[in-house]
Amino acid sequence: MKAVIAAEQGSPDILQVVDLAKPVPGAGQVLVRIRATSVNPIDTKVRKAKLPMTPASFPAVLGSDFSGTVEAVGPGVTRFAATDKVFGFAGGFRGPDGDIPGALAEFAVFDADLIAKIPKNIDFRTAAALPLTATTAWMALFEKVTITPTTRVLITGGAGGVGYMAVQLAHAAGADVIAVTRSTQSAEVAIAAGARACVDLTHATPQEIVENHTDGHGFDLIFDTVGGAALDAAFQMVKPTGDIVTVVGAASHNLAPLYLKGANLHMVLVLAPIMFGLARPQQGRILERIARLVEDGKLAPRLDPQRFVLAEAADAHRKLEAGEARGKLIIEL
Repeated sequence: MKAVIAAEQGSPDILQVVDLAKPVPGAGQVLVRIRATSVNPIDTKVRKAKLPMTPASFPAVLGSDFSGTVEAVGPGVTRFAATDKVFGFAGGFRGPDGDIPGALAEFAVFDADLIAKIPKNIDFRTAAALPLTATTAWMALFEKVTITPTTRVLITGGAGGVGYMAVQLAHAAGADVIAVTRSTQSAEVAIAAGARACVDLTHATPQEIVENHTDGHGFDLIFDTVGGAALDAAFQMVKPTGDIVTVVGAASHNLAPLYLKGANLHMVLVLAPIMFGLARPQQGRILERIARLVEDGKLAPRLDPQRFVLAEAADAHRKLEAGEARGKLIIEL
């Protein structure tokens, strides 16, 4: 089979097409014929940096998100059968028992617990854009905290990959959603996704945002997808006893403002099921819920119009790292 390997760690130039043996599913696994895969920031990071989730050895097949059809199932798999259309993010990283090859290949073997059937109303290209970002947003908004129609939610990076999903999910739950964006175009994207308004932390202080959008009370929930100064600002904007969820916590912060409000800080590491083998069936169930929301017209990804094929994986990586993507970048097989 054809696959793209990262020959070593480095620039996108190290991504190259090679011939590999077609894998065979073991117990609890499915063999998937990959039809599409998307490029996430974490895919580029593990390509060039030694992170806890980076494969232990190279050459490595990267790529987390995928959509495709089940080619065969291993012993013990009952949720799927050959020809089922499936999607998920289940490889491209280090696992508890060794490296797990990713989706930049014509075929890949994945743990059946980590995947689900794709929504019936979308194609493979669209399905490949959903798994990692939508699951991250779901875990932040519904696994870590509780959202009700009275919840005032602030989402940083509201037009980004995860933030865009989060705005839609929070809006679908009935919350009052404010998005943090940095341009008129990004604000338009977030408003279209369901945000009531957008704010720019470079043009308004945290205190002004709290006063203008929460009557001075602070936000019940802040979901941070940016980190750094945005997370520090979140500490200023959350209400006393409120909740902050972040996906960018690998940094040093002064927790005093949070402590003095008795507020809560939650972390989401969406790769935990892959890396540690924990709560894997839960990931499959979240994907099933995401599929239902897509079928109900309440959730949709934003796709960059440029199309890539497997041999152009390096170009897709370059475009994402250059900050030129206008939606998810999809590689089609």
